[in-house]
Amino acid sequence: MLRHCAPGSPRSRPVVRALPPSGSALRQRLRQCAERIPEAEAVLDLLEKCPEHQKKGGFPVIVFEGLDATGKTTVTQAVKDTLNGVLLRSPPACISQWRTVFDDEPTPIKRAFYAAGNYILASEIAKASTQAPVIIDRYWHSTAAYTIATETSGKVQDLPPAQDEVYQWPEDLLKPDLVLLLTVDPEERVRRLQHRGLEKTKEEAELEANSLFRQRVEESYRRMVNPACQEVDASPSKEEVLKTVLQLIKKHCAF
Repeated sequence: MLRHCAPGSPRSRPVVRALPPSGSALRQRLRQCAERIPEAEAVLDLLEKCPEHQKKGGFPVIVFEGLDATGKTTVTQAVKDTLNGVLLRSPPACISQWRTVFDDEPTPIKRAFYAAGNYILASEIAKASTQAPVIIDRYWHSTAAYTIATETSGKVQDLPPAQDEVYQWPEDLLKPDLVLLLTVDPEERVRRLQHRGLEKTKEEAELEANSLFRQRVEESYRRMVNPACQEVDASPSKEEVLKTVLQLIKKHCAF
């Protein structure tokens, strides 16, 4: 859980304020803005239908993280097909249509929306993992990494120190069995983005324009613990990346 930071970690305090530390804190923040933002009320209604403590089923839950254009869409689909699994994404489809609304809100509200997506997604994971392996395109680590990088200015050295509580998984959120962080060379990632020709999110535009921000995001991913990210070089061919990923899944997950 992201609790108040220990004395001596003042740099993590803005992050704690920006990111709700638990499901109950998340609900409280959404209630505070529900009158002004009808979509917040709708998200809150979905949250209230989710049990507070989700438990996964007997099949493995595997998360893929990484910046845009690192190959998550291609790899997650290939892994889903290979394992005959279920593919889920964060934020989940039931709230993703409201992303543009919350992206224009102040940071604490914006982060509450993305955090809520993880808790709603946990309910879907709990059900799906009783039937098949679950493959997830982004989960809590994305929410936390972008928050930490946004709330910290300067270089990687200015991030909250490694082992700080901001890098911990929330205690009341369903945990995956394995988190794989896909990485590619910065120039290759930009080339892929240009080839895709898709409209950039605000944060993606920031990643492209500000190399320090990109470095803070990637380093935040690397500092996550419980569970930590297993880094995968996604620069080789799709076939090679898939082979590496499947080897890691076999090593870390029991079927």
